[in-house]
Parts: sequence; structure tokens; C-alpha cells
Amino acid sequence: MASVTRMPAAPGTTRPKRRWGATVAGLLALAVMLFPLYWMINTALQPESGLLKVSPIPESLDLSGFRSAVTEQGGHLVTSLVVALGAVAICLAVAAPAAYGLAQFRLRGTRTIVFGTLITQMVPGIVIANALYSAYVDLGLVNSYFGLMLADASLGIPFAIVLMRSFMVAIPKEVIEAAEVDGAGRLRTFFTVVMPMSRNSLITAGLFAFLYAWSDFMFALTLNTTDDVKPVTLGIYQYIGAHVGDWGSVMAASVLSAIPAAILLVLAQKYIAAGITGGSVK
Repeated sequence: MASVTRMPAAPGTTRPKRRWGATVAGLLALAVMLFPLYWMINTALQPESGLLKVSPIPESLDLSGFRSAVTEQGGHLVTSLVVALGAVAICLAVAAPAAYGLAQFRLRGTRTIVFGTLITQMVPGIVIANALYSAYVDLGLVNSYFGLMLADASLGIPFAIVLMRSFMVAIPKEVIEAAEVDGAGRLRTFFTVVMPMSRNSLITAGLFAFLYAWSDFMFALTLNTTDDVKPVTLGIYQYIGAHVGDWGSVMAASVLSAIPAAILLVLAQKYIAAGITGGSVK
């Protein structure tokens, strides 16, 4: 009698359970991470309630907290936007040529320079802020837009150099040599060939530089002694002290301050993924 061969179980029969488990775990993790944002928006929509008396679900939409936040913090939001955009421009103007030189030119001590660039990100911000304040007093940059832009740009320059260098190393040297054979100088090759090919890393570095400057509090507090240049982070800090009982307005100001960064992250997410991973594959 012929033996009956049992067919092995079809592979992947337990995958649906694993997928459902991963999905549930992911949703739970997402809910935990987004809960502070939800509670911030929920509190902003209930400006008349105390911090401990906020309903989990708002019964009615009250936008008076947002109106108060726009009136009192609108100017600070504009200041933060101007400072952040200026910091991005300075950061990319310094980091892009530096990354190109470290990536394409045979310079002695390149690895040491890159390692030193990474080390600078380990220095506490308060140490840098105190050192900058003494220099800024001598240079007359205290309470100035350009001074704050320069300080905030220093937060993003090390990361931008490392990120863009890893991307520019992957650019084929044949492309650069072909541009030079066609008569393009180093500057023209950099601006017309290297920069367009490095678009993803430029956008990624610029976005992180914007986020560093937008969320900066230490430099804003240390390098400003008047209200002439007051970013939104410093405005919210002082706003809490003046309106400690009006948490609806405080949370509304926090929501408004998060909107520009959220919009930029959504618009640039595909460039961020390409910029971070682009230099890892040659």
C-alpha cells in the first residue's frame, strides 16, 4: 500500500496573527506618543477649565485661547520664523562647501576633522551659550537677529556637514571630472553639478537646522537681555509665568508653535528618508 506523504504546512500560516500583533503594538505605541499632543490640543480648546478639570473630550469648541495666543504670541512666532530661516541659510552656506571639500578633495586629516565635528555636538549647550555671550558683548551681537541666527546655525552645522559629506562621497568622481573637462571650474561644478545631485541631503540638513533653531531655548534666553528679539520658545516660557492660571492660552500657543515644524516634516518626509539613506549606498 503506497504511503501517503504529508504535505508540510503552508508557510506563513501564522503571519496574519503576527501582522495583527505588530499592528496593535504599533497603534498602541503611536497612541502613547501622540497622547501629549492630543491633550495639548484638548486643553487649548477648553480655555476656561483648570488644568486638573479638563474634560477628556471637549464638549464644545472654544477658540478664545487661540485668539489670545495669536494676539500675544503672534509677533514671537514671526521672530522665530525669521531667525530659523536665517539659521538655515547660514548653516547650509557653511556646511555644503565644507562637506564637499571633505568628501571630494584629498585632504590630510579628513577623518580627524569629521570626528572633531561629531565631538562638538557632545558639548552642553549652556557651556557654548556662556562662552558666546562674552564674545557677543565684545562684537555687539547681543539682542540682535543676526547674532541669534549665527548661534542657532551652530547647532545644525556639525550634523549637516556629516550628513552631506556621507552623501557627497557617493557622487561618482567621473561626473565631476566630466564637468571639469567641459571647462567648468570648481565653483561652477559645485553649484551646477554637486548641489543639484545633493538635493535630498540639502533638504534634510536644512530641515534639521530649522528644527534646531525653531526649538532653541538656551541661546534665546542667554543671548537676549531685552524684548527686542524674543522667539516663541522664550515667549511661551514667560507666558506661563504671566498666565499660569490660563492653561488654555498656554496650550494654544504651544499648538501654534508646533504647526510650522509639523508642516515642514510632512512636506519633506520623502526627502528626509532619501537624504539620510542616500549616502549609505554607493
